[in-house]
Amino acid sequence: MASSDFLLLSVLFALITSGAMASDPSPLQDFCVADKDSPVRVNGFPCKDVKDVKVDNFFLAANLDKPMDTTKSKVKSNVTLINVMKLAGLNTLGISMARIDYAPQGQNPLHTHPRATEILTVLEGSLYVGFVTSNPDNKLFSKLLNKGDVFVFPQGLIHFQFNPSHEKPAVALAALSSQNPGAITIANAVFGSMPPIADDVLAKAFQVDKKVVDWLQAQFWENNHN
Repeated sequence: MASSDFLLLSVLFALITSGAMASDPSPLQDFCVADKDSPVRVNGFPCKDVKDVKVDNFFLAANLDKPMDTTKSKVKSNVTLINVMKLAGLNTLGISMARIDYAPQGQNPLHTHPRATEILTVLEGSLYVGFVTSNPDNKLFSKLLNKGDVFVFPQGLIHFQFNPSHEKPAVALAALSSQNPGAITIANAVFGSMPPIADDVLAKAFQVDKKVVDWLQAQFWENNHN
């Protein structure tokens, strides 16, 4: 009986600790500036030697105060992400940010962040935003946000932002709980994968004719992130 109790406690402890380590690991020193030239491969980036760290490792002239170009995007938006790839000092700190510009009727289309929760605030204009819960409910939580409003998108859930105005652009600032949150744009992943997913598979999944799938796969699925 004692051995079975110990086994049960061991399993519970493993589940609890694995859940606690599901996000970016906590830093074990003041900072760990990413050494992107290191041949060492780890989950994230190895640390630069402290004596080689400079103040500019924590600084980026990102021009986030300036409007970004939305004219080159079919979805009429531009996501300017500041993550560890652009700012080495973010390594191990578990945070990143983005400015999102939306043209009139522009959107940041359905996507997920596999490694981060996102909190977004509207700086200019209005946005219709929402996220969908996981199976089996697939419940939509949506809201029209105005300037100064804040909305949170839980980690891993499909979400979107849309500028309903036909005349005015919108701007938002987002913070994400990972140095490298990742983004999976649903349409791009499903219809723009390389190599393509078999049209038989997609036709069955979406319950449409294969000609519809073939047409969708023939479109140019661009990335609105930069």
